[in-house]
Amino acid sequence: MGRATCIIRPETADVPEALAQTVRDARRVAVLTGAGVSAESGIPTFRGVRIGPPGPPGSEGSGGQAPFDPMVQASPEGFAADPERVWQWYEWRRRLVLQARPNAAHLALARLEQHVPRFTLATQNVDDLHERAGSRRVLHVHGELFANRCFAEGRLLRDEELDHGSVPPRCPCGAHARPGVVWFGEPLPGRVWEAAARAFAECDLCLVVGTSATVYPAASLVDLAPGAAVRVVVNPAATGHAEDADYLLLQPAGRALPTLVAAAFGDAAPGA
Repeated sequence: MGRATCIIRPETADVPEALAQTVRDARRVAVLTGAGVSAESGIPTFRGVRIGPPGPPGSEGSGGQAPFDPMVQASPEGFAADPERVWQWYEWRRRLVLQARPNAAHLALARLEQHVPRFTLATQNVDDLHERAGSRRVLHVHGELFANRCFAEGRLLRDEELDHGSVPPRCPCGAHARPGVVWFGEPLPGRVWEAAARAFAECDLCLVVGTSATVYPAASLVDLAPGAAVRVVVNPAATGHAEDADYLLLQPAGRALPTLVAAAFGDAAPGA
């Protein structure tokens, strides 16, 4: 049975004092963010994009190629079949991220971290916008866009190790380098997952932000939160964990989170 949920609708401007007090009192905060947060910075959602860079390879209609479908081609099998095209698509994604800026949601989470003794941000996003906003404790459960790994051995590669004489670059072992993200069918990074699971299992406040919370196993982090933990879901539409939320903020993260953090802490300096 779901909890008795306080729903904060799009037209609501104020934060309930009980929620603001909960955030002020929290000592162990665990946050799960998803594609909706990055989308507010102009990064297309992974599942919603069937496009690529404006020139070949990858773009619709260029060279007679079909649109790039990440649901099929952003996979070990897709990379093995056409490593150059998959690499070029991720290079295009990297350029998009480099041109983007952290939005108000990223900044609000970084500010919240400054007020909380134990704060962990687990993100399904592979970009670095949380870090650029100032967040320090970020766990990328789906890997990192700007990292590279050996396609044969799986180990992380430093840029100076790569042979850039081909596309994709080559690992010293001769295999292709691949983006350091988690593709469909691959396991999540073990140490990162363990740290995230521990943070959610010990939290007293669980925030679920900008995600449908239907992509597993990442969505199962929320299920690890103790029964006594307060659950807050922030998303323009109800999500997979909405019925279990104590508070459901049906608003974009870039609007809801700054308002929530301001209601909890005002302009007080961390530790005040």
